Amino acid sequence: MSADQGLPTTARPSVQVAVVMEREAEPNQWEAWRFRLVDVVPAEPAFGTAPRVLRDDGKVQRQLFPGFEVALFRDEAEGYHLNLASGTPVWFVVWRIADEDPSRAWPETVSVSYNEAGRWLDAQERVDNVPMSPDIAAWLRAYTDEHYRPEPKQRRRPQSFLAPGERR
Repeated sequence: MSADQGLPTTARPSVQVAVVMEREAEPNQWEAWRFRLVDVVPAEPAFGTAPRVLRDDGKVQRQLFPGFEVALFRDEAEGYHLNLASGTPVWFVVWRIADEDPSRAWPETVSVSYNEAGRWLDAQERVDNVPMSPDIAAWLRAYTDEHYRPEPKQRRRPQSFLAPGERR
């Protein structure tokens, strides 16, 4: 795949993407604003570098946030494998809401690692996901197939053969 489709050809595999988020005003009587991750798309030069509003009808606003790089690392191969093994590979996006203005939200970072998303959730971050396209999933699968090596399963000795002080 060519770099103009957002897929790289450099030493460290990476892809440039943009995040699309939606904001809904007063979705119900209990919320002033609701935010939703809509999509993660391969970057295009026409996107520029600054966030921009794609649509705003007064009730729902859709915004594009360009400029994210998703790089692949060997030590995250297990996380990529778990994402691919889920049946529907996804993008994981951490996003934030402004403390001073709860009508503003933005994506902070993007990943394709299930393990990394788990660490973010453990840290109480807002993490949402959206399905990735088949071509990106194929790119991720090729990398994962090359670099992921499952830990060998080790047979555990039955507890009855251990001395009482050695049992768990």
